[in-house]
Amino acid sequence: MLEASELITTADGRIYHMQLAPEQLADTIITVGDPNRVAEVTRHFDSIQHQEAHREFITHTGYIGRKRISVVSTGIGTDNIDIVFNELDALANIDFKTKRLHAQQRQLTLVRLGTSGAVQPNIPVDTILVSAAAIGLDGLLNYYAHGERNLRLPDDLKGAFPEFITPYYVDADPELLSHFGQYKSGITITASGFYAPQGRQLRIKNASQGFIETIAAIQHNGLQVTNLEMETAGIYGLGLLMGHRCLSINAILANRAVKEFSKDPGAIVEKMITETLGLISEL
Repeated sequence: MLEASELITTADGRIYHMQLAPEQLADTIITVGDPNRVAEVTRHFDSIQHQEAHREFITHTGYIGRKRISVVSTGIGTDNIDIVFNELDALANIDFKTKRLHAQQRQLTLVRLGTSGAVQPNIPVDTILVSAAAIGLDGLLNYYAHGERNLRLPDDLKGAFPEFITPYYVDADPELLSHFGQYKSGITITASGFYAPQGRQLRIKNASQGFIETIAAIQHNGLQVTNLEMETAGIYGLGLLMGHRCLSINAILANRAVKEFSKDPGAIVEKMITETLGLISEL
């Protein structure tokens, strides 16, 4: 049995941070970073059953046709991914009354609709990109026992990163990756912050110079590093360890190699939402 200090629930049987009850969660979940993007997604739904909000965590659950889908905002960073994914898994796989695991595991399908910056000059802004794999520079997965699952950085990538970072490597769910095969794919780097951890330098000098050029040169299994953001590796790693299917899709708002930013970021985000919702409803 899980102790009250480890699995925290409210008096009315909801998970602590997300303020959700188990019956409010669908098996197919879209995650978005921006809380405002939840409504941007669910305005395309045929109906909405539940709407909950607590802190940066907003959840809508509803239907597209007969397909039940939850849309959840995570906020920014793998620290928030750690909260959201553990609480989603708890909602699916733990009995909140007895605080014991369900005898049968429930597998969730999670698709991230996010924004990102490209690091290759030939990936223009306003591209929709799928993460075939992710390299985490954030350290989150180093706190979890991997068991038989290998999340270690492949040998051919060792030495590509500064010594003060301990990266991990995770592949996307292959079936989901195939389902969204119409989009360009590559390796996504997940950073622990937005400024120096992504090679930006304002007033404080970065510990690692030439970061964008270094990661842009990385290739593995025929894939190049395509983009840089703050959530995907945590999603893939926790999803793998928990037995869930995960895929990350990004609207490219910036190109770090050519120093460009989208002139209409809202338009490409809306295009990503409308194009992918049909594919998600087929899962």
